[in-house]
Amino acid sequence: MSGHKCSYPWDLHDRYAQDKSVVNKMQQKYWETKQAFIKATGKKEDEHVVASDADLDAKLELFHSVQRTCLDLSKAIVLYQKRICFLSQEENELGKFLRSQGFQDKTRAGKMMQATGKALCFSSQQRLALRNPLCRFHQEVETFRHRAISDTWLTVNRMEQCRTEYRGALLWMKDVSQELDPDLYKQMEKFRKENWTEWSYAYPEGEKR
Repeated sequence: MSGHKCSYPWDLHDRYAQDKSVVNKMQQKYWETKQAFIKATGKKEDEHVVASDADLDAKLELFHSVQRTCLDLSKAIVLYQKRICFLSQEENELGKFLRSQGFQDKTRAGKMMQATGKALCFSSQQRLALRNPLCRFHQEVETFRHRAISDTWLTVNRMEQCRTEYRGALLWMKDVSQELDPDLYKQMEKFRKENWTEWSYAYPEGEKR
């Protein structure tokens, strides 16, 4: 008999609290998953909840616009560099050809071909000189994308996770409120307070230890 361990009310209360905590976590996960599904499928959400996030959504749209613009700008710079190199090579080849033909032609037309060829070769060199500032500009854009945009994107992802949890909790509260009987809740709350008060008197803090 001495080895028998009694279950005091506070022990039962602790086990009940633990079980309730597990159930609450499962319910919370369910409503978060449901909110994520609603967002992924594009289903209509509560208009008041959506309206409360209007300012945040506008800022997110601006961020996504900057993100897309930076990516498009980076691609455009790379494409522009390729086009410049290709055009410079073509100009240089054409200039060399005209100059060689101009040297062979002793007429006035030959002198014009030499002058034109020289101008094309010079133009090709000047065009290639644009590559250095373009490369620096591209590096700055890429640095901005991989640092500022990426860091902000991580923050946005964390914010979206918190918003999903928050809206899931709102769905849960809405579901509970629709099934809640105010009179029954008051009776249960009164019963809990009265019985917990009785247990506190029956087992003072010193005896619990």
